[in-house]
Amino acid sequence: MVAGSDAGRPAEGNAVVGGGSGGSGPGEPTIHQLRLFLALSEELHFSRTAKRLFMTQSALSQQIRDLEKRLGVRLLERTSRAVELTPAGQALLPEVRASVAATDRLRRATDAQLRQLSGELVVGAIGAESAMPHTRAVLQALHARHPAITVRIVSLNFADHVAALTRDEVDVVFLRPPVPEGIELHHLATEPRVACLSADDPLAAEERITLAQLADHPVVDVPARAPRVWWDFWAVDPRPDGTPVRYGPVVTDMEALLHAVAHGQAMCFLPAAARHLFPRPGVRYVDVIDLPPSHSALAWLEKNRTRPTVLAVRRAARSLRRSDEAEHPWGD
Repeated sequence: MVAGSDAGRPAEGNAVVGGGSGGSGPGEPTIHQLRLFLALSEELHFSRTAKRLFMTQSALSQQIRDLEKRLGVRLLERTSRAVELTPAGQALLPEVRASVAATDRLRRATDAQLRQLSGELVVGAIGAESAMPHTRAVLQALHARHPAITVRIVSLNFADHVAALTRDEVDVVFLRPPVPEGIELHHLATEPRVACLSADDPLAAEERITLAQLADHPVVDVPARAPRVWWDFWAVDPRPDGTPVRYGPVVTDMEALLHAVAHGQAMCFLPAAARHLFPRPGVRYVDVIDLPPSHSALAWLEKNRTRPTVLAVRRAARSLRRSDEAEHPWGD
């Protein structure tokens, strides 16, 4: 069977008349069908789309036919060689995207409400923050105060650790500032940053170096959806003399970052704890004497600060380090 073909399709016009299979008839499309149409609009190939969605090609084709009958318009043109969106399909595509996005937002909001009712706290953590002593101390203090609260920890990558918070996928995040507006922070710890270099880099043999010595080194980059204010700090961009940073490959998580560094594609700056948490062949960590330190923090959305579980973990964190709050502008 040719991927782009679909026997029995009407040849004229964009209208589709008649009831859907199984008695569905014209009416409301299902969100599942809209998701299938979105995937097919990206691939423009039935076979590839079916493989991507782990379903048979015939089942995908049937769902798309049913969607078209429910909507009353033809969304796709099938030929022996290709699949293309019809004018109607192109016109409706933005609305389909918006509908799926709205459904996803509804699901996330519902999940957040269910967490409040059940007493579950979903905690995000970037890098190795979940293993840091201050993170363990906060969660232990939370358990001592509220043993009925269930804590679920989610590991987050560079690109989505802030987005997971803004999308309500997590209630709080243990992270390394800075963060965009709308997010509140409670300072937990301060530690130096170090340069993460390829073992083959001549500077890797040095005990201490300066930022000026790294001026010609490209720095790994992160996806565009990551907050730029966050990565500019970690890339030290611009440098103290105003020089902009030259970027290397884009990475989404720690393993990809360390791989790029080990292969000499770029360098980066990491918390000093990375020496012990992320030892890797081909990677060396070097002190940078004029590099400002980094901070660890507990983060939550400003609009969620009084959510019962968020308030509970905020108070647990405050009970541990009250003396630090006045020293940092991001304290709660």
